[in-house]
Amino acid sequence: MSLSIYFGRIVKRVREEHGLSQEVLADRADLNRSYVGEVERGTAMPSLGTVTKIAKALNLSPSALLARYEAYEQSQLENVS
Repeated sequence: MSLSIYFGRIVKRVREEHGLSQEVLADRADLNRSYVGEVERGTAMPSLGTVTKIAKALNLSPSALLARYEAYEQSQLENVS
């Protein structure tokens, strides 16, 4: 799977853990709701600036969000082996 799909799954998972809708996340991150949906589906790959906006909207640092992505990606790769 691609980076954008793994990253999107993490964004969705964290958003849901925080009990937020896509619309609320988009509003907090100053993004379009449909773009947040594209990120979550893995059809859009956000820039570093957008990753930062999403992370802050989820009350995380960008590095914490990316660490969650990295851990998820590693677990998925281990499941394939």
